[in-house]
Amino acid sequence: MSRLVIEGGRPLKGEVEISGAKNSALAIIVAAALATEGKSILENVPRGSDITTICEILKELGAEAYFDDEHKLHIDGRGLNQSRASYDLVRRMRASFYAAGLLLARLGKAEVPLPGGCAIGSRPVDFHIKGFAQMGADVVIEHGFMKAEADRLRGTQFYVNRASVGTTINLMIAASLAEGTTILENAAKEPEVVDLAIFLNGMGAKVRGAGTEVIRIEGVESLRGIEYSIIPDRIEAGTFMLAAAITGGEVRLKGVVAEHIRVPIVKFEEAGLEIVRDNNELLVKAPPRLRATDVETMPYPGFPTDLQQPFVAALSTADGTSVVRDTIFDRFRYVDELRRMGADIKTERNTAIIRGVRQLTGAPVEITDLRAGAALAIAALAAEGQTDLYGVEILDRGYEFFEDKLRSLGANIRREKID
Repeated sequence: MSRLVIEGGRPLKGEVEISGAKNSALAIIVAAALATEGKSILENVPRGSDITTICEILKELGAEAYFDDEHKLHIDGRGLNQSRASYDLVRRMRASFYAAGLLLARLGKAEVPLPGGCAIGSRPVDFHIKGFAQMGADVVIEHGFMKAEADRLRGTQFYVNRASVGTTINLMIAASLAEGTTILENAAKEPEVVDLAIFLNGMGAKVRGAGTEVIRIEGVESLRGIEYSIIPDRIEAGTFMLAAAITGGEVRLKGVVAEHIRVPIVKFEEAGLEIVRDNNELLVKAPPRLRATDVETMPYPGFPTDLQQPFVAALSTADGTSVVRDTIFDRFRYVDELRRMGADIKTERNTAIIRGVRQLTGAPVEITDLRAGAALAIAALAAEGQTDLYGVEILDRGYEFFEDKLRSLGANIRREKID
């Protein structure tokens, strides 16, 4: 167990390289194991613990997954021969349930535990399971496992409830080797979905319409491994922009696709940030104090729920009162920890009302979920005195070299082992 110790009060300055997108990498790593010809070599894969977990799951199922000396990830799914995934690994994160789509497509059988992940409210996998059943799989839930069988999945027309990203990705993976055409209506439009579609098509799949509300997947007989580079992580980019914002800093982000965070950029500019776009870079200049602003999270291309918590943290010292409403998940548990640091925040159901305070103060706080960890770290960077962040292993799931990157920007941050 470890904690992060942060001494606040230093404006962040310098350059930071944005890592590959965790959520995109998780989907593509699983999809790579669909190939029965050759192996895939993936570049720009972040080295968070979620990536380690998904690779361990694939290896347990018979596939090969390893990083070479150039930090490229090799995935070889030709040896995939086990249809049962272990509870110990799958319980750690929701994206591990993508193994169900992989196993049904490749082996015609899957026994996968219902997944775990961050504590941000109920996120059942019912829609995934309904999609598998509609594609012809016999599905039962027994002893905490989803057990499904199908000689070969068949194409279907399926409505993706709430434009679920996870459901869209899992059914794209499953449908790639299904018989006939699958049509996903109300599909998620996130860049990570588009990234997966481009990767699958490179492998020989026939996916059309990714990035729109309707995705068509014409099943093929087999797929082949390819080389591919993961898109930059838009959530990490937004997180570092907010870290610069709350500290009154000036940070250049390298390796960013600005279009992927178009709406957050608009909202950050409303709050007073000056953002200069330059090819795949963003220069972020913060005022001495942010302005209050209101925001509502929405499915892409709206403001992402994964930036709600870091934005609330940044607004906690803004001038005025902000209102933030999260329409996607119930993820305000972390607000109690911000209050320990002096934030003035009131929550009502899915809405937070933030009255900006002049100064946050350091305190011992507990990380409740991945994005809450980023929010608390952001608050600590601006707080007076020392903040101890406990539960940092949760933060490690989704951010690569997080404290190293902050330290390179001038933050006073260190990791300490604790009993």
